[in-house]
Amino acid sequence: MILNLPEDLRNKLKIPLGNLVLETNPKQNKIIKEAYANAITITVGDATTEKLLNMGLTPFLQIIDGQEKRVKRPVLESDSITTNLDCKNNAGEISENSILTIKNAFESKPPIRITVDGEEDLLVLPVCLNAPENCVVMYGQPNEGLVIVHINQEIKDKVQKIVNVMK
Repeated sequence: MILNLPEDLRNKLKIPLGNLVLETNPKQNKIIKEAYANAITITVGDATTEKLLNMGLTPFLQIIDGQEKRVKRPVLESDSITTNLDCKNNAGEISENSILTIKNAFESKPPIRITVDGEEDLLVLPVCLNAPENCVVMYGQPNEGLVIVHINQEIKDKVQKIVNVMK
């Protein structure tokens, strides 16, 4: 089963699922550190993952694809990774393989890195659905900043409605 992103949903997904912390916000690092300190943290995206690693913070789960804004970039090296997983996920889709890999990640020994062959952008959705409540998911909002999503039932319901449209 592959979930495809319909055209009419693209604009809706540009609306952050959580709190958008602008890149220009002088307190961005402080806000990130506070969120990280108070919850299990998951990052989706190379730039977001790199930002936390450079701050000395190691996310529980990191999802990267070796690209930023669809341009190849060096894959982040990290000695702290305990579990490495891989999946295939095409742009504009959520593959069954990626969903299963995300589910397996939550049963693996952290810190965990999933390296995606393809594109990881939409994987924020299955991450939000499968992450335990009280986790924090961080992902980049292109050219704006970083989104911090506190996982709770309201977020899971909101994301499930989006995924239902993709079926």
